[in-house]
Amino acid sequence: MDSIDGKVALITGAARGIGAETARLLVRRNVKLVLTDLDEAPLEALAAELGAENVVAIPCDVCDLAAMEAAVATGIDRFGGIDFVIANAGIASYGSVLGVDPLAFKRVMDINVIGVFHTVRAALPSVIERNGYILVVSSLAAFAPAPGLAAYNASKAGVEHFANALRLEVAHQGVMVGSAHMSWIDTPLVQDAKADLPAFKEMLDSLPGPLSRTTSVDACAKAFVKALAGRQRHVYVPGWVGAIAAARNLITSPLGARETLKHTPRLLPKMDEEVRRLGRSTSARNVALEDKAVDPG
Repeated sequence: MDSIDGKVALITGAARGIGAETARLLVRRNVKLVLTDLDEAPLEALAAELGAENVVAIPCDVCDLAAMEAAVATGIDRFGGIDFVIANAGIASYGSVLGVDPLAFKRVMDINVIGVFHTVRAALPSVIERNGYILVVSSLAAFAPAPGLAAYNASKAGVEHFANALRLEVAHQGVMVGSAHMSWIDTPLVQDAKADLPAFKEMLDSLPGPLSRTTSVDACAKAFVKALAGRQRHVYVPGWVGAIAAARNLITSPLGARETLKHTPRLLPKMDEEVRRLGRSTSARNVALEDKAVDPG
């Protein structure tokens, strides 16, 4: 029997990108799904695509612990429990520490860090009961920072260490914890940044070798499904990200930062000017969803 056959997975940030594609692959492996996202229309469309017998979809904000607890309770009532958690919801902000909108910076931290805590906190009792597995979605950015993305870098480093601490707490209870670290994936997050900011695309193009390349959402989703099946401690997408992780001290050393520092004096002011002209420090989609979170009516 398939090692994940008949299991139940909670996925946050499930409406688009990696979350949605992972959901599609898991349904094909006979996994039942509890899907959450603040973006209601594509979430409901995905649920309809995957079938009501396979999915319960709950629009909610990971920043709201009570809402996440209610979503988990709905999933448990429907499918009996939660075996897997993919804490995937995440956003990014644009601009330097001096240029970014402080509220956008805070929203990144709230979703990417506090949202992961809320997700895990809500689901953990059921995951412990079923000796399950939690995958915390971090990033290459956890150990390879980029100027103009300080909030994203900090949040992904934070959730990596959250996963490390959680792993120690729950190992004796039969729960395994992994962290996922991806380079640039062709998600709405990356697509929006490229569309909004020519300086962001220039930054990507200036990176050496494979660091400048974008990986497909499908490849990332397949890696996530493999991680659930194998209860992996670390997931690297593409695989060479693991070598960067092993060399993280070198990456942030004067030698490792030398290439980035060549381009930062030109690209960072350009990015800040582009952000100023946009009138926002995150994607238009995020701004609309933030407005909805503040005023759901």
